Amino acid sequence: MQAYQVAELTPGLGADERREFRDRALSSARNPSQFTQLREIEGYGEARLSLIERYLLQGTPDASALAAREAVALSAQASQYAKAMEGRYVAALLLMRRVLLGTALVTGLLSVTSALRALLLWRSEMDRRARREARQREALSLASHELRRPLQSLLLASDLLRHAETQEQRTHLLALIEDGAAQLASRADLTRLNDLYLDVTLRPRAQDLRPLLERFAAPRVELSLPLEPLVWPVDGDRLRQIVENLVENALKYTDGPVEVALREVGSQPEVTVRDHGSGLSDTLHGQVFLPYDQGPRGLRGGQGLGLPLVRRYARAHGGDVTLAAAPGGGLQATVRLGQPAGTRAETQAAGGAGLLQARSDAG
Repeated sequence: MQAYQVAELTPGLGADERREFRDRALSSARNPSQFTQLREIEGYGEARLSLIERYLLQGTPDASALAAREAVALSAQASQYAKAMEGRYVAALLLMRRVLLGTALVTGLLSVTSALRALLLWRSEMDRRARREARQREALSLASHELRRPLQSLLLASDLLRHAETQEQRTHLLALIEDGAAQLASRADLTRLNDLYLDVTLRPRAQDLRPLLERFAAPRVELSLPLEPLVWPVDGDRLRQIVENLVENALKYTDGPVEVALREVGSQPEVTVRDHGSGLSDTLHGQVFLPYDQGPRGLRGGQGLGLPLVRRYARAHGGDVTLAAAPGGGLQATVRLGQPAGTRAETQAAGGAGLLQARSDAG
């Protein structure tokens, strides 16, 4: 392009000679393969080799000037690219120097590369194994935490069964034992530990939520349930674990009664568990959902796993759990249920008919 521009400005040159210079420049512009890293160079600015070809084909003095200007700009972009590559090469050389100095006792660079690659693969495998073992420990810790209550219930019911005097008492205690055994089976399936406690795969079905909460009635637990069925797609076993953990925590934090309520808020179920203890500061409301955090004083005998599991199950149901100061003192945990994964599309497609039928059946 410079030669062609000089030819254009040189008096005495014939049209054929000028055309020859132009054809040389045009041939160069039409052969982008001779310019290595052209795409990368063009990425450093607006100049393009194709524009030079277009201007040359116009054959006018103004177009020739534009082509020359484009070539200068493209050359400047090439200089920027060269500087960038120079910095990379310098960094690469420095890195190579450090590697060579650090591996001076190794017989050859190829052996060093193989050793480093093997070391990286080993480290990666060790990291994967550590993460896998950590997940297994977490699943086993959560399973141990959740098996404690049904085991206690089984032991207590079996002990009482030995001293039962009437058939009615024995029937009631046998029902408690059957329920405890079912909960053990639900929470201790070794083939589903990840689905139960880590990745949380639910098995939801539409059901009345009131019977799920009625089992928590106790001398220190006051229930407030709606008169009409409140039907919602939930995994009953997981919802039971949610309420169990919240009630257990509330009982440990207060010597007074614990209030469990179920109501429908904005067409969605909401379960609240309220105690009358000393409560928590606002800054700790989120902290206690971290694994192994036991609150400001530490729960008596707690492991700090209950609330994190509650949040995991609540979010798997498409909802969440929050803590707030209760009116008049104490702490209130609120579990708002949404649509569990896998049930949204079915519910929308059915137009709610299935839930209405389930509500009618439960009534």
